[in-house]
Amino acid sequence: MPRRRILVTGALFYANGPLHLGHLIEAIQTDVWVRFQRLRGHECHYVGGDDAHGTPVMLRAREEGVEPEALVRRMQAEHERDLAGFHIGFDSYYTTDSPENRELAEAVYAALDAGGHIARRTIRQAYDEKAGMFLPDRFIKGTCPNCGTADQYGDSCENCGATYSPADLKDAVSVVSGTRPVERDSEHYFFRLGDFEKPLHEWTRGGHLQPAIANKLEEWFEAGLKDWDISRDEPYFGFGIPGAPGKYFYVWLDAPIGYMASFRHYCASHPGVDFDAFWNADAAKQEGTELYHFIGKDIAYFHTLFWPAMLMGSGRRTPDGVYAHGFLTVNGTKMSKSRGTFIMARTWLEHLDPEYLRYYFAAKLGAGVEDIDLNLGDFVTRVNSDLVGKYVNIASRTARLLNKYCGGTMGGLAKAGDDGSAPAAHLRETLAELPEAVAAAYEAREFGAAVREIMRLADAANEYIAERRPWDLGKQGENEALQEVCSVALDAFRVLTIYLKPILPALAEKAERFLGVKPLAWDDLQQPLPDGHRINGYEHLATRVDPKRVDAMLDASRESLAPKQAKREAKMEDTGNEITIDDFAKVDLRVARVAKAEHVDGADKLLRLEVDLGGETRQVFAGIKAAYEPETLEGKLVVVVANLKPRKMRFGLSEGMVLAAGPGGKDVFVVSPDSGAEPGMKVK
Repeated sequence: MPRRRILVTGALFYANGPLHLGHLIEAIQTDVWVRFQRLRGHECHYVGGDDAHGTPVMLRAREEGVEPEALVRRMQAEHERDLAGFHIGFDSYYTTDSPENRELAEAVYAALDAGGHIARRTIRQAYDEKAGMFLPDRFIKGTCPNCGTADQYGDSCENCGATYSPADLKDAVSVVSGTRPVERDSEHYFFRLGDFEKPLHEWTRGGHLQPAIANKLEEWFEAGLKDWDISRDEPYFGFGIPGAPGKYFYVWLDAPIGYMASFRHYCASHPGVDFDAFWNADAAKQEGTELYHFIGKDIAYFHTLFWPAMLMGSGRRTPDGVYAHGFLTVNGTKMSKSRGTFIMARTWLEHLDPEYLRYYFAAKLGAGVEDIDLNLGDFVTRVNSDLVGKYVNIASRTARLLNKYCGGTMGGLAKAGDDGSAPAAHLRETLAELPEAVAAAYEAREFGAAVREIMRLADAANEYIAERRPWDLGKQGENEALQEVCSVALDAFRVLTIYLKPILPALAEKAERFLGVKPLAWDDLQQPLPDGHRINGYEHLATRVDPKRVDAMLDASRESLAPKQAKREAKMEDTGNEITIDDFAKVDLRVARVAKAEHVDGADKLLRLEVDLGGETRQVFAGIKAAYEPETLEGKLVVVVANLKPRKMRFGLSEGMVLAAGPGGKDVFVVSPDSGAEPGMKVK
């Protein structure tokens, strides 16, 4: 097998906060793939780091009363500590505010500018007069111009999915100062993405992306690629644009260049590794090097359109693969702080074995972009069943017997199964057929498929032990037969350890010490341990997950919110549960027309309403059954709280609240506007 030369990057973690389990999906997926390549004997470098620049980092530093650089250094140290806790083996973990990244970002920009791919033009944009700064789209909030939902960002609506400019928002305010932004002119710098439309389209259709991502990109090509704004105005934490005082590179220009910077930093201390061989287009082709990015699906556009175009325009090579993963849910829903399922990496490390999360994520990961659910009940069951009940069980059942009756010396492997004995022959056949299947699954990032194959071998090994009953052989004095059975089982355990090593590096190291072997590699699958090999005394390899520790982790995650909760409660006490006019102003009241009303089976008080808010239909459950027959409501104008968080009920999702008043029962009266009102109209 030819030795490959591979560079792998993981998406940069943002330096404005600690890591949570959602970040760990990508880190674990990438690390497993890198460890597999190294296990196969390939040269594989793995780099990453922190994304240091941008407005959120600047504002977080301002809140803490520190310089942005100090915040970045602290976050970088915390991130490195937590990633190491999960055995993520970066060769270089760096940061985008490094001198290497500044030099490379300026070089890429200069090449694009020299090639005529940079345009300059004046635009009008939002400006916060109180804070004295231009506002990025995500730092403006207001009411969606399409559906009327309040508290939406300046670029898109989370409710209806509409996209728009900040100027289109109704009741827009700056999230920095809370004041209404004004518009000011500013010269900005644009990357002419459309200059690369043809080669980009060929690249996106060249097998470098997952089909779902490539298909989604077709929408961009059909609409025509637009110029990309790569500049920001001061104050901004980032690199200044050469020759443009007061202008800075937008974070997404220098962030992916951070991959190059992290690798250059690594090359500086490893003279045998040539930077240009992996990044220069001509050199990479000549050297046959490979480049792969692992990212989250939310940043796919940046990595599959803007980034390869920047590389093309600056004489760099494009990636051989950009692999996106889905988001993380916990117990079937979005991570929640109130439920304790918004779990920080550090909290997990304080309560549970990090390798168990590596195993569970690997068992759920495929090559697609589907979201991944961490079901904590299933997590406990799967880890206890697979790792403890199957894999480790092979060693614990046989090692003690081999040590007790045969002095820990293996034997009989050379002839095991040669006589056609069914259990040993079947196990040997299973061993022989697995290497290529497992390797193909790992290579294709189908880790779940690899785990299934590995556990099939673990089942076969345990069945072999159960059929041959070595404990009975020991009692009967048949030590030679016992030695053969235990040796065959332990060699299967060794094979399993090789297969699992990319996922469970620390457990594999413990298994290697117990087996008395050098660090295992993929080539070691070809040859069983020799007769006469002596194992060490059995050491405890893994413990079962105690559900109480999972509960403690959830409690700790909830407790992390206690100070904020106490502060809110104290505020409520101070005000006597009163709210201010500002609090009331947050309620978005809208006129709606009842399009359909019906009884709800199994509900004593509820009616199910479909309400039209002026082009948008929502489902609302209202407790007015005693006062209204459904048909009397259809066509009626009502007032709806339009920005109430949707509530999942036993009968379905309720997406608002219909206003009604009265003492209860039949004496409940729906608030109905005058006939001159129209659906979607805001109620003042």
